[in-house]
Amino acid sequence: MLPEAESYEALCSRFRWRVPARFNIGVAACDAWAEADPERIAIIQRLEDGDLVRYSFGALRHLTNKFANALSALGIERGDRAGILLPQMPEAAIAHLAVYKLGAVAIPLFTLFGPDALAFRLGDSKAKALIATPDGLEKVSEQRESLPALTDLISVGGAAPGAHTFADLLDRASDAFTPVDTAADDPAVVIYTSGTTGNPKGALHGHRVLLGHLPGVEMPQEMFPKPGDLFWTPADWAWIGGLLDALLPSLYHGVPILAYRFPKFDPERAFALMAEVGVRNAFMPPTALKMMRQVERPAERWALQMRSIGSGGETLGTGLLDWGRETFGLTINEFYGQTECNLIVSNCAGIMPVKPGSMGRPVPGHAVAVIDGEGNALPAGQPGVVAVRSPDPVMFLEYLNRPDATAEKFIGDWLVTGDTAQMDEDGYLWFVGRDDDIISSGGYRIGPGEVEDSLTTHPAVAMAAAVGVPDELRGERVKAFVVLNPGYSGDDATVTAIQNHVKTRLAAHEYPRDVEFVPALPLTATGKIKRRELRDHGASACHNKEY
Repeated sequence: MLPEAESYEALCSRFRWRVPARFNIGVAACDAWAEADPERIAIIQRLEDGDLVRYSFGALRHLTNKFANALSALGIERGDRAGILLPQMPEAAIAHLAVYKLGAVAIPLFTLFGPDALAFRLGDSKAKALIATPDGLEKVSEQRESLPALTDLISVGGAAPGAHTFADLLDRASDAFTPVDTAADDPAVVIYTSGTTGNPKGALHGHRVLLGHLPGVEMPQEMFPKPGDLFWTPADWAWIGGLLDALLPSLYHGVPILAYRFPKFDPERAFALMAEVGVRNAFMPPTALKMMRQVERPAERWALQMRSIGSGGETLGTGLLDWGRETFGLTINEFYGQTECNLIVSNCAGIMPVKPGSMGRPVPGHAVAVIDGEGNALPAGQPGVVAVRSPDPVMFLEYLNRPDATAEKFIGDWLVTGDTAQMDEDGYLWFVGRDDDIISSGGYRIGPGEVEDSLTTHPAVAMAAAVGVPDELRGERVKAFVVLNPGYSGDDATVTAIQNHVKTRLAAHEYPRDVEFVPALPLTATGKIKRRELRDHGASACHNKEY
């Protein structure tokens, strides 16, 4: 979508959106290439034994048509929601594309979510079907009574009680399917995003969201695609970074994507994997890069072929950028966005200077400004809130079931990100901080409200607050301040019990790595937790359990 240009200014002047009235993600990211070049490779799956399995676009259309027919036979119709709880594997891509072609709405779900996190998202979205591994289905088994809309379970990779088997459904289905004719604004996917209070909100996106992402993928990936490109990310495809920064843009452009996610990220194995498969392009969260930086002499040990690396979620410093140039022979391009309006600011070393510490400049096609509380654009050097003017193809349609929260997200025509920054005289944006209390840990955005809700379901906890405290590797880590119920002591055993409770019920990446017991929480006159006060106190001595 981005034109050839020798400078950022030329790129912006030549860019024009091309968003048709009728658009379907499944057709654009699968069927279009299956028609034009059916033998073209779409997905390369790396098995645990090291073997590579390649899926062509022709095979992908065959499988997605079958699965769309199977879902239709189960009663999944246009507009219905389907949860997809799968790791990086071809079946995850097949499920997404089939749901889009059916005109239904995909609900990506992270495999590390616990029963409570899954039950909320499935219930809030009123999902009618859940596609998951047997382990994933077992997590929701005890919650079925609270999910009356969930009528069909589909098991991938083996049989599960009360579930259809993915392979059996495909065997019985026809591969002749006519995709539903969807408008670009028709709902396609709900991605849940963490808030500062209460449960996560479901950001509902239309089919146009894929087109809206393309410039913001192409720019940090140095005018992606180029001949010979091959994409990989260690980020799970359930996150917007894995799904819409990597998987779907690669398929849209006819670029093979590598399907493999480590159960636990291993930096040495990541280098070996990229060299082995010939990865050329990657989206790497900052935490992954920091871990890879600790590996000795990677450029000598592996024949890396990288052409571009993009990273987002945390500011990259001069040291990490210098390491990237030494290791990969390229400049890692930082970018910025959020679930509701992603990939709106980026660097691109090939056409503009990269200023260490800056998020970059607005991606062509997006009107980005730093504004005050009244919606007025602020001059260079003055901090304010990062905002994006609507309408914009990458912008969400609404928060599912939350018209109040949707309205609060806007000041006039400006979508307000909640992040404070300032813009310099050259148009580069510099992150200052967050107006809210979102915890940014290891590339994940964690809402304190959901962590606090999980903490207070433990019998030892009377009250709790969760904040982010500095962490050298993750950027921030979750710290919990806990007021105990009578009869419980603040010893190591209680710390461990509370941590395991959150880890298993909510999510492994959201549990508090630090727990401090306090007699009371600081509250405002209206009863709200003073999290800023707790963050300031966060460096004090505390119980610290690492697992």
